[in-house]
Amino acid sequence: MGSADIVPGVSGGTIAFIFGIYKDLVNSIKHVSGETLALLLKGQVRQAIAGVPFAFLVPLVLGIGAAVITLANLLSRLLEDHPVYVWSFFFGLVLASVLVVRKRVTHWTPPKIALLLAAALGAYVLVGAVPVETPETALAFFLSGSIAIVAMILPGVSGSFILVLLGKYEQVLAAVTDRDILTLLLIIAGAAIGLALFSRILSWLFAKHHDLAIAVLTGFMLGSLRKIWPWKEVMSTRINRHGDEVPLHEVNILPPAWDETVLLAVFLAGLAIVLILYLESLQATREQQPIGPERLDVPDSL
Repeated sequence: MGSADIVPGVSGGTIAFIFGIYKDLVNSIKHVSGETLALLLKGQVRQAIAGVPFAFLVPLVLGIGAAVITLANLLSRLLEDHPVYVWSFFFGLVLASVLVVRKRVTHWTPPKIALLLAAALGAYVLVGAVPVETPETALAFFLSGSIAIVAMILPGVSGSFILVLLGKYEQVLAAVTDRDILTLLLIIAGAAIGLALFSRILSWLFAKHHDLAIAVLTGFMLGSLRKIWPWKEVMSTRINRHGDEVPLHEVNILPPAWDETVLLAVFLAGLAIVLILYLESLQATREQQPIGPERLDVPDSL
């Protein structure tokens, strides 16, 4: 998840979905921002700490942090020097994820297919949007934090890319660099509230309308493939805060020539697909194997 969140256009939520921990992630966020917070406000610190799912959250947070610290420079360098190869690998990951996740819908019906197509279309339009400029006000930073964090846990939608669309990506980076505490607190407050509210919506959807939720999230991933298509043509550029010229609007194109670069890109996409299918088969095998005496038919009285 940390590796994916580093790359604008790729969502950590997609990775959580691939590895089958997405619902655990949503429910953990809901619990910590709900029951745990309520107990803390009542002064019941011991009970609050006892209810936190540390066994799930600690490895997850450590893994995300380790990836951000160790891979940020490497991925940034690879994106700058070999963008086609990086995007090809992620394209394969997301494409295979769509094929895997769609199996989690127990029964496809016309309404579910319609929701998938609508979500795919919405994500397709969103990731192709041209960035806009928003004012540097307290409300704008608060709302940007709320929207970006929601996107970050949605499969197929990148939180960093949403900040780019809102014209806040470089402003947030500047706040971090300049140690602008007030701006950072506004963003964090917006992110915390947005995460707490949206996790409840997702948790309710999984509990009451599981297949519809999976169909929508699969559609988001399908539509996001537009953003991570490896071959693009730059239509317009802009100057970033470092004075460098960077793409503003890009369109997808076919490879200009079928050479060894294309073959390696296709190989990397195929490697990513094989990796996801292999992980999915391991997950399916583990779920089918009985583990421990609790899987045995033992009377409850025993």
